[in-house]
Amino acid sequence: MATSGHIVVDVGTDEDASAGQPPVAPVPYLLSFADLSYTVNTNNGSWLTSWMPSRTPATTRALLGGVSGEAREGELFAVMGASGSGKSTLVDALAGRIARESLHGSVTLNGETLHGRRLRTISAYVMQDDLLYPMLTVRETLMFAAEFRLPRALSPARKRERVDTLIGQLGLTNAADTVIGDEGHRGVSGGERRRVSIGTDIIHDPILLFLDEPTSGLDSASAFMVVQVLRDIARSGSVVVMTIHQPSARILGILGRLLLLSRGRTVYAGTPAGLMPFFSDFGRPIPHNENPAEFALDTIKELEGQAPDGTAPLADFNARWQAEHRVMEDVKTMPLELAIADSVHRGKLVAGSETSGTSSSSVPTFANPMRVEVWVLIKRSFTNTRRMPELFGMRLGTIMLTGFILATIFLRLDDTPKGVQERLGFFAMGMSTMFYVCADALPVFVQERHIYLRETAHNAYRRISYVISNAVVSFPPLVILSLAFAVTTFFAVGLAGGASSFFFFVLIILASLWAGSGFVTFLSAVVPHVMLGYTVVVAILAYFLLFSGFFINRDRIPAYWIWFHYMSLVKYPYQAVLQNEFGDATRCFARGIEMFDATPIAGMTEAVKLRVLDAIGNTLGTSMTATTCVVTGADVLAQQAVTDLGKWMCLLVTAAFGFFFRALFYVVLLLGSKNKRR
Repeated sequence: MATSGHIVVDVGTDEDASAGQPPVAPVPYLLSFADLSYTVNTNNGSWLTSWMPSRTPATTRALLGGVSGEAREGELFAVMGASGSGKSTLVDALAGRIARESLHGSVTLNGETLHGRRLRTISAYVMQDDLLYPMLTVRETLMFAAEFRLPRALSPARKRERVDTLIGQLGLTNAADTVIGDEGHRGVSGGERRRVSIGTDIIHDPILLFLDEPTSGLDSASAFMVVQVLRDIARSGSVVVMTIHQPSARILGILGRLLLLSRGRTVYAGTPAGLMPFFSDFGRPIPHNENPAEFALDTIKELEGQAPDGTAPLADFNARWQAEHRVMEDVKTMPLELAIADSVHRGKLVAGSETSGTSSSSVPTFANPMRVEVWVLIKRSFTNTRRMPELFGMRLGTIMLTGFILATIFLRLDDTPKGVQERLGFFAMGMSTMFYVCADALPVFVQERHIYLRETAHNAYRRISYVISNAVVSFPPLVILSLAFAVTTFFAVGLAGGASSFFFFVLIILASLWAGSGFVTFLSAVVPHVMLGYTVVVAILAYFLLFSGFFINRDRIPAYWIWFHYMSLVKYPYQAVLQNEFGDATRCFARGIEMFDATPIAGMTEAVKLRVLDAIGNTLGTSMTATTCVVTGADVLAQQAVTDLGKWMCLLVTAAFGFFFRALFYVVLLLGSKNKRR
């Protein structure tokens, strides 16, 4: 066992009578932080001008200014302060959510620096917002968390036992089979929802637990119950660090240690019982009938309102007061590796409990192999979405309504020049519609983003597992939508080719939906706001349609824009359906005098048209009659300049776009979702 000296301030308790006496039992875990400082630039400007050189010198703001303290296993460590005091910043710093190069000072557990894989494995971070899937029950939510965080070596029965135990520990037995709920679906109460959020992050029984305002938005009874749960978690062998804004007297009574901040500086550090003698010595005695926490916060706000650095006298007094009342303790702690091994032996289900050793090299990055993660993600997503059939029903209704409108407008097209033009319009509108209806995939990741960030921050699963599961879950509905649109339009419009042509028509629609959903999914990771995302999607798809070859043929597009033609997602399915329809070289689309339709000769009498046709035949040295075929399907394809790629190659390119954009989606998640402050 290692021994280190630590300063504690514990005024007003009976144990002070034995000051100087070291504790007999060792403290398994001691989280210490010293001189933590973190500053940010305050004049970066907007994202449009941030790259431009600034003529004004950079100004910085200190969010943390030399904060020190320690938190122990078995007691609640609460960080208090007014809004903007640096509470959340301090917890982020302790939880490793601030980039190492931006944070100054040290954070250690049992004297060893914490970072990287080990910190993510033995810790959990509970965000202020309740980020849960609305249509899962409490039991299902915790069970999926168990399948992510608990190792595969644990049997399903052991995992269910862990979930049942946690449900009882969180006081959720009566709500175990109730859905979480949201604005449109009735579910659990606010306090129960908060406890479920905590449960999803402590399912693996972490050694370190960080919480950002766990009582925010709750009534006093629910808040007290949540803090009681956290106290039990701390007593079970965890270090619990939380921020809290204004605790009630009952909550204050079960907190172990307090750290009060004001604009990034420590203005009090000690036990709740020490608040009264501290402010009494400061000259602001706390009335006996008043909540000490509320009085402290009111005093801090009053001092902050007097001057920009109004709490500096209180911070300076705190430093002197602690120096006068400090008690030197020889806190005995185990080496971290031995402490982790002891925790696993005592039944703490950390992710590395299935390994033979506990060194940092043997702690696995993830609890389960990728195939297990993908399967659990798929199962969770299907479970959540199948309980909201109205969402898919609206998608199916939209695409069938669109198909019905197109089918009734372009009903039974004939094989004439006008029929050709009408087919071109139907194909352009139909293929572009496939991409526009994919815009409904935009809110999916935007809404799941924070759940994804929370779960991947502590290695619940791999990013590639999320990408694969997202693709797998989205595919079956696309098959149904493709069949629905094809059945609604193919036969009603009178498209040719029989069963083989219909089968290809279904495939190209499916490939278009696949590519469109991949494109929208990629954009949802780049653009985090739904309305802005819709604007970007609509604009880009409009450009794709413009350069698809419908409005202007490929051979007429200026050379400086031809690159956009080949990037257009609409080009390839549009070209594929044209070749599917006009690929039969023996099929005729204009006979005899029909070739004069849409020309000045179209208004003349049939006799005049026949004489003109005969003159053309004599000039060409061939006989041309009213039944002579003058425009075949091959001629239509040549006129539209869609002969550079075959229909099967267009199908492959369209499908490849779907995979390409999902690969970009993975890259964005890999590079842009670090979930750390800079």
